[in-house]
Amino acid sequence: MAPQDRLSQLSSQLNFPAGLLAGQVAIITGSGQGIGAECARLFANEGARVVICDVDSEKASATAQSINQMAPGRAISVHGDVLDPNYIDEVVRKAAEFGHGKIHIIVNNAGYTWDGVIHKMTDKQWNTMLELHATAPFRLVRAAAPYFRVKDGEKRCIVNISSTSGTHGNAGQSNYALAKAGVTGLTKTIAKEWGPQFGVRANTVAFGLIETRLTRPKEAGAFVTTPDGERVALGIPAKQIADRKGGGDQAQGPGPAYKDIPLGRPGTATEAASSILAVVSPLFSYVNGQTIEVTGGRYI
Repeated sequence: MAPQDRLSQLSSQLNFPAGLLAGQVAIITGSGQGIGAECARLFANEGARVVICDVDSEKASATAQSINQMAPGRAISVHGDVLDPNYIDEVVRKAAEFGHGKIHIIVNNAGYTWDGVIHKMTDKQWNTMLELHATAPFRLVRAAAPYFRVKDGEKRCIVNISSTSGTHGNAGQSNYALAKAGVTGLTKTIAKEWGPQFGVRANTVAFGLIETRLTRPKEAGAFVTTPDGERVALGIPAKQIADRKGGGDQAQGPGPAYKDIPLGRPGTATEAASSILAVVSPLFSYVNGQTIEVTGGRYI
């Protein structure tokens, strides 16, 4: 049974026959591929209408089309760069139109890494990561405030995506680590400001090793292009991946795979997206202001 089918079965058993997110409208940034795309599919399968936001127009459109083939009318695509404040306003406007004046969920997922050791980190690398992973989520939440600071009895939730680089630090990622650590403070502040009067929940989901283009071999050639045209290579050097899978020597044989992860493997994009679905769903209705690590047991 496919993961989305198991979730639908669970929804029915828990007296949510129309889905865990029936009638809700969700903005998901970076949802043209990877975790964001899986998140959009799972949300739509649980009754939500989803706004696909991605800088890649073709991937955003393809994701929306695949969702609408499964559930007609459940998705729209609004492509653009979250670093552009005008795009943020456009996303909120179109989401509100799509939701007939209402927005219920924001998942701030868009992002990539631009690594460098501290003594070689450029201002551009530093500022881009802070803009992308901290400022852009803040701007989206601020722009959507009129649709969250309301008292209509409907549930609303914000999930800011972080990383174990933000909760534990990571060599070569001082820029990314700071931005992702800052997301936790933003999330807790939203929970404290918008929870008491409006019932808005805000949580952070911090991922460990998940199979995406950011964790595949850098030699595969994946890249993103900054607004000024610079290409940023994505991924991890193949040697680091091989070391992470377990070393060993000729006498002893290979070491255990992913020995720092108790489950012994990376997570999949669907598993990562499922954790986000759980957080925004009624199953987590009393979970607020938390940072939830999804790591396969890493760092316990």
